[in-house]
Amino acid sequence: MTIKNYWEKAVTLQQYLSDTEERISKLEGSNDEEEKTYLEYYKLGMTRMHRVMKTYHPQDDLLKKLNEKEFKGKILIISEGWCGDASMIVPVINTFFEGKNEVRIIYRDQNLDLMNRYLTNGAMSIPIVLILNENDEVISFWGPRPKAGMEMLKKHKADPENYNADDFHNDLQVYYTKNKGEDIIEELLEKI
Repeated sequence: MTIKNYWEKAVTLQQYLSDTEERISKLEGSNDEEEKTYLEYYKLGMTRMHRVMKTYHPQDDLLKKLNEKEFKGKILIISEGWCGDASMIVPVINTFFEGKNEVRIIYRDQNLDLMNRYLTNGAMSIPIVLILNENDEVISFWGPRPKAGMEMLKKHKADPENYNADDFHNDLQVYYTKNKGEDIIEELLEKI
């Protein structure tokens, strides 16, 4: 499939939120314990996305940088509602580009052939942000998290006994909250 085909299958943020709510309802009624393990991730993701949508405000200097680039393309994000990083990143990107460039989200788990084109060190890490030109061609991509977050992950993987998964996830969420999306957008603008 071409990127244009994926774009046409992709959803808006509002549909993504609606789909995530529907998934939560389905999982709440499920008797499958394996499926239910994702329920808390979806719920936490929804809480975070709603919080980010209320609190994120694009910085004027970054909006100015975007205007100076005269970017006419689109943004396609490979994501899922259960992903912690995506819950902090997707609403920031959508809000920043709103009214300027169209943003859509394509589901990773339903589009593994696309996801496999953008692996991170061999892993299907998300979100992956594809920057498209006016001809629906990928000109660049970014993800799955800002450089500071990648450094935290590297630290955790190098010494999981002294910097365990809980510490990593906690520090990552604190970073996202304090940084207020600035690194996400600055790094994306470097790719445009």
